[in-house]
Amino acid sequence: MKSGHSLPDSVWRNPVHFLAFGCGAGAAPLAPGTFGTLAAVPLYLFMADLHLPFYLALVTLLFVLGVWLCGETARDIGVHDHPGIVWDEVVGFLLAMTAAPPGWAWLVAGFLLFRLFDIWKPWPIRHLDRKLGGGVGIMLDDVIAGLYGAVVLQVAAAHILS
Repeated sequence: MKSGHSLPDSVWRNPVHFLAFGCGAGAAPLAPGTFGTLAAVPLYLFMADLHLPFYLALVTLLFVLGVWLCGETARDIGVHDHPGIVWDEVVGFLLAMTAAPPGWAWLVAGFLLFRLFDIWKPWPIRHLDRKLGGGVGIMLDDVIAGLYGAVVLQVAAAHILS
């Protein structure tokens, strides 16, 4: 696990920790955020055909749940934003894919855009990542990365599909 954080055993015993760790995807020894985002792909495929208001309502519900899951897990394991906590990547990727055109090329583009913004952390992502604590702090930087990804994806779609 990067950053010197070991994988807590509770990931496999505590359902809250298991969900915060992306159903185990965050237990990947390298690039847990990427594996967490990959774990979101089947969920996105399940949600992709929902009408936009239902899609956004579900993403909002997952965000609210994530604030609690990530906050509880971070508190329990004593690490603010453990690299294996990837529920935030799941929600961020779903936001990046909001109203995305259908097709694997768009899915891959959304995945790459989200990971780019999540790793790069342009303003205000890096600032918020350092300043906010708890579940909101864990979730919010990935939400903004997802919004950035969604904007770029929609601009690209508007230019390519028009």
